[in-house]
Amino acid sequence: MAANGVSMSKFESRPSRAGLWDYVFFIDLEGHRQDERVLKALAGLGERTSFVKVLGSYPTAVL
Repeated sequence: MAANGVSMSKFESRPSRAGLWDYVFFIDLEGHRQDERVLKALAGLGERTSFVKVLGSYPTAVL
C-alpha cells in the first residue's frame, strides 16, 4: 500500500470460517477504487492473497 502512496485508515482481522488460524482481513483505504494508485495497490495485494473483494468505494466529499 505505502509503495503506491495509499494510506490505510483501518485494518481489522476476523477469524475465518475455513478453520483454525485462518483469518479474513478488512482494510479501509484512503482513495477511490478507480484511482490509479489504488488500482496498483489492489493489484499488488491480489498477488499476495488468495482473494481481494472491494465492498464499497465512495468519493471524498469536497467541503
